[in-house]
Amino acid sequence: MVDLAEIQAAYYMVAATGVLVAAAYYVLNMRATLQTRRISLIDSIPNRVVNTEGMSKYFELMNYEWSDYGDFERKYGSDNNVEATAKRFSLWVEFNSMGAMVRKGMIRAEDLYDMGLTSPVYFWAKYMPIIEENRRRYNGEGYLRDFEYLAGELLRVMKEHDPTYSLPEALTKYIPDK
Repeated sequence: MVDLAEIQAAYYMVAATGVLVAAAYYVLNMRATLQTRRISLIDSIPNRVVNTEGMSKYFELMNYEWSDYGDFERKYGSDNNVEATAKRFSLWVEFNSMGAMVRKGMIRAEDLYDMGLTSPVYFWAKYMPIIEENRRRYNGEGYLRDFEYLAGELLRVMKEHDPTYSLPEALTKYIPDK
């Protein structure tokens, strides 16, 4: 004859198994959801940055030239050139946003590298002195920290793939054969 305690123990084991199965299902479902979200974020980057308009803006900004911060402000600052300022800030913020996603683990720098997106490294190298002066004068040390982080992480990945790689001094400018 079956004892009531045995039936109760079996019931608890079945209930506990149900809870474990539900928890495992939840974990697997969340993992799939996070992976889908990561893929969606990665897929959205070309629509935001690596398109004809974004790349035109990027290369226009990479071709700007200045001698010092004052010269930069006279040519491209908000007092004299609102359009240039808007283009620059929109790209700075976009790269900062991508850097935050990398820092938080939402996407990986390797994902961006695999897409061929190394432009933040060059853009950071070009605008680092301006951003640092902007931090000093206006926005504090944390300003665009994730843009800086993104550039560093992408450069790290680039060097992992090619340990001899170094950022060209000319950045994106054409380097003729010697």
